[in-house]
Amino acid sequence: MVPTVIMAQSSPNNDEEYWRLRGEEAWNKTLAAYEPNPHEVTSAFNKHASKAANDFMSEKASWNSTRRELRGNKKWEGDCLATNPIDRCWRCQANWADNRKRLADCVLGFGSKTIGGKNGDFYVVTDPSDDSLLDPKPGTLRHAVIQKQPLWIIFQRDMLIRLQQELIMEGDKTIDARGATVHIAYGAGITIQFVNNVIIHGLHIHDIHQGGGGLIRDSVEHFGMRTMSDGDGISIFGSSNVWIDHVSMWNCYDGIIDAIEGSTAITISNGHFTDHNEVMLFGASDSQSKDAIMQITVAFNHFGKRLVQRMPRCRWGYIHVVNNDYTHWEMYAIGGSQHPTIISQGNRFIAPPDIFKKEVTKRDYAEESTWKQWTWRSEGDLFMNGAFFVQSGDPDFTKKHPQLYDGIAPADSSQVTWITRFAGALLCKVGMQC
Repeated sequence: MVPTVIMAQSSPNNDEEYWRLRGEEAWNKTLAAYEPNPHEVTSAFNKHASKAANDFMSEKASWNSTRRELRGNKKWEGDCLATNPIDRCWRCQANWADNRKRLADCVLGFGSKTIGGKNGDFYVVTDPSDDSLLDPKPGTLRHAVIQKQPLWIIFQRDMLIRLQQELIMEGDKTIDARGATVHIAYGAGITIQFVNNVIIHGLHIHDIHQGGGGLIRDSVEHFGMRTMSDGDGISIFGSSNVWIDHVSMWNCYDGIIDAIEGSTAITISNGHFTDHNEVMLFGASDSQSKDAIMQITVAFNHFGKRLVQRMPRCRWGYIHVVNNDYTHWEMYAIGGSQHPTIISQGNRFIAPPDIFKKEVTKRDYAEESTWKQWTWRSEGDLFMNGAFFVQSGDPDFTKKHPQLYDGIAPADSSQVTWITRFAGALLCKVGMQC
């Protein structure tokens, strides 16, 4: 996980100073985004999740016998259903396209202050090409994301965008693919580096390759020489206030989503992930202590077929893993090193058939006497087919944080199949409910 670095545009010293200043500015925003009382964030999240699930189950109980049920492959042929609090905020409104920016009011968890491009104009991507890395063509996604001002980026039509090199974003941006089927595929991925305030919603991101590097424009003011990119679907580097929602992702060269270099205030929700080895990495190195500031919510996602490990793997920080559906893994589901705090609540874990791979958790690079001090707690999780979660840390942890655990719970794990039923990119049509 060696970060790519932009080299000199005019001289090495000038360019190093540019990125040093960018890094300092991003770090100051990271410190401002850090929540000193993370239990309050998880508590607030759980209240919303529990209420949304209860409301949905009350509605479900009133269905009559003629209502159409779910049929294979998550296909739903009935009315719009919003089964978790993020979706209930916007999804079943037929006029969502007239009020797109309402989406920015719906994020929960550690990324809850993310507004993306809410305060900016709309930018319509009309051209799927990525022909110029130094002078991106107006109407392309690359031209949109390098603009300095806040923008809410939407797409004129269905399109496949093959990125020649990594897509380096400015902050205060929303990429909103609702109303179109948009694939970022067969090229490089998305890089969120030293910026603040980004929303990515509704994309299909898959078959991502390493970028070969070269001269790439990262803003309207600057371009430079990039080294080879890692091949992540989405790479979050030294950034804060990031929300990734309703993405469908598979088969990336490196990670599907990585967050490193002190990134924090992140929510990853409603995603559908398949066909990958190392899914999510939070923290690049055991020696990078600045990642201790990392706070990430992973909620309402479906970790599906042909996944192997890292859902997520956490080196540092405070990670809330809540109401996700883990239906496949080949090695383990949740892992880590360097004493991260991992709070697992209301998830469903279905172990693989292999008798040696039933354990949900995996600790790396530490003796048992050490990792037993790490706070890894499981509350209300559902374990199936022999799955089990090895807890560690203070056994009285829950008693010491009653605001999180005393009478306040996430949605019941038995409802996770409904809560995650519509995970992944949605088929939204203008004038109709999503």
